[in-house]
Amino acid sequence: MTRNMDPDTEVESIFRHENGEEEKKKWTRPPSSYGSMKSDSDHMMEDVEEGKEEGVAVTFHPPLPVVQPDVLINDGTRMQMIRPDSPETYYTMNTQHTKQAGGLVIDTRSSDLGDVPENDLEDADEPLLADSPEPPMPVEPEETTSENSQPGTLHPEQDLPHIFKSIQHVLTSLPFNDLLTFKTWFYQCERDLSQKQAMEGDLLDFVDMILEKLGQDRSLWHTIQTLKSIGKIEEADTLRIMCKRALVRFQLQQELSRKYKYIHEGVVQAGKQNLFESIYVEPQISTCGYGGVDPSHEFRTRPPTHLKVPSPHTFVGLNDLLRLQKEDGQPARTVVTTGFAGMGMSVSKAKFCLNWAEMRANKDLQFVFKISFRNFWTLRQNESHIAKTMSIMDVLEYYYPECKDMKYLEDEDCKFVIVMDSLDCYREPLDWLNAPVINDNVTKVTPGVLVVNIVRGTVLRGARVWILGRRTAISQIPTQFIDVFTEIQGFSDTMKDEYLTKRYEDAALAAKIVAHYKLLPSLVILTRQPFVCWMVATMFKRSFKYRGYGENPPRLTPFYINVLVVQMNRRLEFYYGKAENELKWSPEDKHVATKIGKMAFKMLEKDISVFCEEDVKEYGVSFKEVTLLSGLCTELPSSDVKRFCFIHFSMQEFMAAVYVFTMFREESKNVLESMLLPRTKFFASKDQTRSVAGVVQSALTRTLSSPLGHYDMFLRFLCGLLAPDCHDIQLAGFLFRYHMPKVGGLDETQRLLQQAIKTAEVKNRDRVRNLKECLREMTQTDE
Repeated sequence: MTRNMDPDTEVESIFRHENGEEEKKKWTRPPSSYGSMKSDSDHMMEDVEEGKEEGVAVTFHPPLPVVQPDVLINDGTRMQMIRPDSPETYYTMNTQHTKQAGGLVIDTRSSDLGDVPENDLEDADEPLLADSPEPPMPVEPEETTSENSQPGTLHPEQDLPHIFKSIQHVLTSLPFNDLLTFKTWFYQCERDLSQKQAMEGDLLDFVDMILEKLGQDRSLWHTIQTLKSIGKIEEADTLRIMCKRALVRFQLQQELSRKYKYIHEGVVQAGKQNLFESIYVEPQISTCGYGGVDPSHEFRTRPPTHLKVPSPHTFVGLNDLLRLQKEDGQPARTVVTTGFAGMGMSVSKAKFCLNWAEMRANKDLQFVFKISFRNFWTLRQNESHIAKTMSIMDVLEYYYPECKDMKYLEDEDCKFVIVMDSLDCYREPLDWLNAPVINDNVTKVTPGVLVVNIVRGTVLRGARVWILGRRTAISQIPTQFIDVFTEIQGFSDTMKDEYLTKRYEDAALAAKIVAHYKLLPSLVILTRQPFVCWMVATMFKRSFKYRGYGENPPRLTPFYINVLVVQMNRRLEFYYGKAENELKWSPEDKHVATKIGKMAFKMLEKDISVFCEEDVKEYGVSFKEVTLLSGLCTELPSSDVKRFCFIHFSMQEFMAAVYVFTMFREESKNVLESMLLPRTKFFASKDQTRSVAGVVQSALTRTLSSPLGHYDMFLRFLCGLLAPDCHDIQLAGFLFRYHMPKVGGLDETQRLLQQAIKTAEVKNRDRVRNLKECLREMTQTDE
């Protein structure tokens, strides 16, 4: 209830603080964030009407508050708030200011300052230093990066003071009964509010409270929806126009949050998903692009070709990528991030978007739009759509309908980010040098020309652009269009353990899995790829359900088979549009895998690990298939001729073994036969060498007659492929047909390996461990 005060009582209340400490305490109330929300304009309603016509946000006078009996006199500012008691809010604590004693006293019920001395008006412009009832300053993100490298600042219409005054203005225009109805609908739809909280206090207290409890964006959105629900469409439209930028930001955040809150790994199954935050571990990202290939090897001190590794001081955090600077110290506009398949580009993109959507990082960015190169390619392929010619605003409005008429994207003070991933999914070459130049956001052109101009910076000039893609695709962008180049390096040893531990609530199981995978040095190296870490977690979790599992070290070959199958299936999904139930390899797919294996085998014979485009053509397979689509190879940085290699040298050794085994099983050929190597007495005839034992004997001969590490891993993978569960189960339906004749002669091969171990214990003791691993790969069945 309110009661009116006569002028004498008002004057007495204003100066009541002079009567002593007891009177001060009696009349003082806790400070509130929002005491006086006054605009300087006398034509507020005209501005609102003009804003409706133009579709832009407007500024306005807040309505005159109802006179209340309780009076706040603040000692620090000598400013009086004629409001009932309201709890101190989060925003209050973050925006308390102080003004020295003797400051201006303003009756917040009146906007008429005609009677205020001119000197006092000048003082009023000074910054307040404590307990000011003015609106809070915008809540700026707490970033460690210097201000010079900030991507941007929030527009005033997206900040808290504007949203507070907008909600207050619209709600004050409601009659008492309508306001009561509004509050009733509002709290009933918000589980975080009670009836008592919604009904007590005045209007300023209500707005103050919902902003504190719900946040500015949720409060704004819910206010608009509640106004529509009670039939106040005009008021809802007024508020929407006033806060359009804030609403677009909120809707973008909601969409990104829904999309990336959960992560779907492997084959998507209903109900099988994890909260993104519960399993995410940020990989290392370096500003030095050396190719991302790990030179570590179980036997070799280094691969045949020297590979550089970035130093730790080059690492940068994911949230800081768009705060990097060019060499001249200017903020970078176009940032490129690359990495080979399985290194975590898609997950990093999702994490960046989710952090912004949930206000964990980059809070100063006004908008974040995620538009994949796959989207542009899809529009290009859709002949019935606008895709033949389109502007960037057409694209934004198509994927984000709430972004219609966002003309302010061209404003200099509108700083936002465009995330463009999967450059390798745009299947046609882009004409970077000869494409027409576009200098605005409304000119309609083909998708290819539009992509080129976005990267050039002639379209969406105020945007920061983050481009992600595999190295082979990224290398086609001219260097003059790239401000900063970064590369995902994967997990460190500590990150691997953290990832495997975070996935499980059962700490004992997590400890078993971490200890188990460390029994294989090659698997420890391969788990630098987050994708392989996920595979280890999935396979071991399933395996540890069986009694007795874990007594023996795991086998290595099944993991490499899974890498091959998953990458080839991703190739079919991402680049050829196959559905999950259509991932059956065609003869052409098998041909690609076999030819890649043949190239790996020939390179292994020559003891090289790097190839170029001419080398690929020798084997009758598409260069693009090998270097980009397969996911098994990546490009190395080079100043002249482009060079490529496998994602790890052990993958080259595995693919070589796949080729040898496939040629034996499909065509009964032993490609390891060589006139330079004498045939052992154990296999006197050529036909005998074409048995599975003959193939292994040929591999043994090559291995033991070569330096340590040349063929040792190749031999281990070849023996692993002989295991029935590998070639009859894991590769069935992919590289081999179902129900093919079983591989015979495994007992003979086992005896051959056992004999080789006994001989090596006398003559080649440094080979004994690997030979035992070869035997275990072929015979162990606990998986």
